[in-house]
Amino acid sequence: MAAKRKTNPDQPELPIESSKPGPAQAKPTGRSKKATATGHGAQHVVAEAVEGIAHRPFDPKKLAAGLHTRVDRGFLDYASYVIRDRAIPNLADGLKPVQRRIMWALHDKDDGRFIKVANVVGHTMQYHPHGDASIGDALVVLANKRYLIEGQGNFGNIYTGDPAAAPRYIECRLTELARTELFNDEITEFVPSYDGRNKEPVTLPCKLPLTLMLGTEGIAVGLSARILPHNFPELLEAQIAILKKKPFKCLPDFPTGGQMDARDYQDGKGSVKVRAKIKTKDESTVVIKEIPPTTTTDSLMASIEDAVQKGKLKVKSINDFTSENVEIEIKCPAGVDAEQLVDALFAFTACEISITSRIIVIKDNRPVELTVSEVLRENTAQLVETLKRELELRERKLQDELHYRTLERIFIEERIYKLIEKCKTSEAVTSAVFDGFKPFKRQLVREIVAADVERLLQVRIRRISLFDIIQHREEMERVKTDLAETRKNLKNLTRYVIGHLEALLEKYSPQYPRLTTKSSRHDEIDVKEVAFKSFKVAYDRESGYVGYKVSGEEFKVECTKFDKILLVFKDGTYKVSELPEKLFVGPELFYCGLPDRETVFTCAYTDRKASYLKRFKFGGTILNKAYLCIPDKSRILFFAPGAPKILFVRYKPALHQKISQQTCDPKQIEVKSPKTRGRMISAKDISSVTAEPTRGWDEKATTTEIVFA
Repeated sequence: MAAKRKTNPDQPELPIESSKPGPAQAKPTGRSKKATATGHGAQHVVAEAVEGIAHRPFDPKKLAAGLHTRVDRGFLDYASYVIRDRAIPNLADGLKPVQRRIMWALHDKDDGRFIKVANVVGHTMQYHPHGDASIGDALVVLANKRYLIEGQGNFGNIYTGDPAAAPRYIECRLTELARTELFNDEITEFVPSYDGRNKEPVTLPCKLPLTLMLGTEGIAVGLSARILPHNFPELLEAQIAILKKKPFKCLPDFPTGGQMDARDYQDGKGSVKVRAKIKTKDESTVVIKEIPPTTTTDSLMASIEDAVQKGKLKVKSINDFTSENVEIEIKCPAGVDAEQLVDALFAFTACEISITSRIIVIKDNRPVELTVSEVLRENTAQLVETLKRELELRERKLQDELHYRTLERIFIEERIYKLIEKCKTSEAVTSAVFDGFKPFKRQLVREIVAADVERLLQVRIRRISLFDIIQHREEMERVKTDLAETRKNLKNLTRYVIGHLEALLEKYSPQYPRLTTKSSRHDEIDVKEVAFKSFKVAYDRESGYVGYKVSGEEFKVECTKFDKILLVFKDGTYKVSELPEKLFVGPELFYCGLPDRETVFTCAYTDRKASYLKRFKFGGTILNKAYLCIPDKSRILFFAPGAPKILFVRYKPALHQKISQQTCDPKQIEVKSPKTRGRMISAKDISSVTAEPTRGWDEKATTTEIVFA
């Protein structure tokens, strides 16, 4: 009988089909194997499978737990892959995987001549499991950094942002620096490539501080790295200082130049400010000669044009004459000084940028965050270890060469080869050679082995007949000298490493001068002070609108983008608001101007019982919050900044009134807060208070001066 399983109580029990055909199972008849696998046969099999799955017990909790585990595991695998094998450079050689594979492909095909970039890309795809576009882009970036790859053709322009030509039109090869300091196949650890057909290096045995030389940006899952490039000779000097146990300091150096303020760099955990290098050509012309990193001439000009449109600065014209060097010429409009324009360019455009540094690298298969000093110390320790391994390898090779040359000299000079003339078997030949060397055992560098005998037996007759004993002894002396020098270097390893670095410094220091000028401090620019007054705020009483897009005749105030506007109304309400484009305030606006905490205002108002005069400062205010500068249900008669010399007060006509007009000196009143009541002018009804005699002022009438007690 067919075996049975327990199922959900709500579902009937179904038999589980045995994998072997039984009596109850009918063999398919009248249908070929091909029909079973394809066509209607395949549909029949699929239908049976679907029906079987549909009748299986369903446990939502188990399914959810399984999916949750699968997603978590898949996400972690993907995140680890992106962090270690794509986005973040390795501390050992300072390269991302795609860069390392490009360098290995170039090394594999290197013959000293230029190679088509398309060929390099194709060869790199044997090691890199992604598309050719990413390889080509990474190769162009490496070539533009100058240190490792030498390009021929159009590799783009780092100043203008122009892209490189197609890979089939440009060529490249390794630089001498990369060829000598980046590779050593004998001490390189290899792993199979992604498809198992080739072997690629885990890391290159790099003897350069490439992590800080190249600089890089990488965005991975949950973290990002931004390593700023540094000057190559300065890094070498720092490594020498590390080996000599002296203090050192390294600062970034960008290929686009510029002026740098690195006060907040904090050894690679802070940020730097970089400015364009701007020269004043004449009183109305400035020229940008170097640009900050991460910008191009196009993006820089776009930021200038955007600032002009927003009214932050004024420019008459801007022209880009960049070719091999940056040259952007900017003309100042009439009334604008060139020095003022330079400050505005730094304040409102991409002529000054701030770049944050975060050094994250892969160390021992894990991402770690380090400082510049820590990275340099790690690179220096790796340099010492790499040079030690190379010296030990050279020592072994020289020992082997000296051993073989000694065997060869004895084999020929002492005619040991004569002993094998009568031997009839290979075993006898080998035994004869071993016996022949026994009397000369003390002269040997090490014990003779079968491989040595095999190599001696391959010496040609011509070599024996033309053997030059004097030349051979000279070659042996040269090998002994090299071996002694190598052992001396191993014994004094630190001195040898310092000499290696000093040789690099002497050779490459003229080729890689510092491009970014170091500045201890940038002059701080107050954006409000250097902003151009490009906006004219006006008030149209008929429509009740105020703003810089209002064509009114009252309160024409020239403003910058950063200015605020003080609005004072007849009922004594005042508020400070952002620079309005077109704001409705109604017909009761009494004053519109720029707020200033130190400005003294003179105000005359009436509360229907009496009239008062006061002087005050507004002080601090909250944006768009309404305040009162006079008592409630009062009305302003006069309001102006400063203190007029004389105020002319006219009273409304009244029965038995002898004096209809007076003057007063507002400076007699002390300056207080906006909430102060002020000094009483008079209990009479006032018609007007003005700073100048207005129409209706009677020069012949009796005029007295108000004296405030």
